[in-house]
Amino acid sequence: IMSFHQCGGNVGDVVNIPIPQWVRDVGATDPDIFYTNRGGTRNIEYLTLGVDDQPLFQGRTAVQMYADYMASFRENMKKFLDAGTIVDIEVGLGPAGEMRYPSYPQSQGWVFPGIGEFICYDKYLEADFKAAAAKAGHPEWELPDDAGEYNDTPEKTQFFKDNGTYLTEKGKFFLSWYSNKLIKHGDKILDEANKVFLGCRVQLAIKISGIHWWYRVPNHA
Repeated sequence: IMSFHQCGGNVGDVVNIPIPQWVRDVGATDPDIFYTNRGGTRNIEYLTLGVDDQPLFQGRTAVQMYADYMASFRENMKKFLDAGTIVDIEVGLGPAGEMRYPSYPQSQGWVFPGIGEFICYDKYLEADFKAAAAKAGHPEWELPDDAGEYNDTPEKTQFFKDNGTYLTEKGKFFLSWYSNKLIKHGDKILDEANKVFLGCRVQLAIKISGIHWWYRVPNHA
């Protein structure tokens, strides 16, 4: 299991192992490398996917760091890979290793069944959204400011309530952008994994979050 995330702050975590100090040192001067909620609170479990292609880490991007780690693993574990001793490699893609946003962190006060928050307010993801909105002909569109806080219910928010913002053109555009950024993040890292482990007799795996607890009928919010 290739853990590119912090251990600590999630269900079942009994120890605390942060991401490397030299990465956190970059965050000391540029805290926007971490996922950020609308209130400006940072989440240091995992680097924001907004820096996937930003050369902020001694000249490397986040994706290049993950690729370098995998290449080093292949080189140093070559005899075990060649012998078929290692049969599965799970590639970490986010908090708790899952391909998701850190939308419901217990360490920041979230409790079930709160709806959580959108976590895309670092300057890198915000700039990406503004560029995408401008390209779509809506330079005036901003990130949501009506989606509530971690422990709200859907009907308490303008975004998720019946006939809320999520049904508007702007809301649909944001949700499409938000989910596609995550999918592209997974694609980029798995592309690197496929290159690194090409020829190895291993199965590549990922984790996705399997349970979400708020939905609407007929339009799933």
